[in-house]
Amino acid sequence: MEQFQLRAGEDFIRLGQILKAAGMVDTGAEAKEVIQGGMVSVNAETETRRGKKLHSGDIVSYDGKELQII
Repeated sequence: MEQFQLRAGEDFIRLGQILKAAGMVDTGAEAKEVIQGGMVSVNAETETRRGKKLHSGDIVSYDGKELQII
């Protein structure tokens, strides 16, 4: 499982942003498509809101990859 460090002073990152920042998708449009298509899960539950706030400890899964927010 890979880890993604929140920037200093940030308490959260949005789901669409993390997929792009971590290189799981190439564009914001692609992030929107896979999230709304039900292909992404957060903490083992399907998530369809790209604006979902992710906090330290959350785990994002997409396309066989897992990413933990730290």
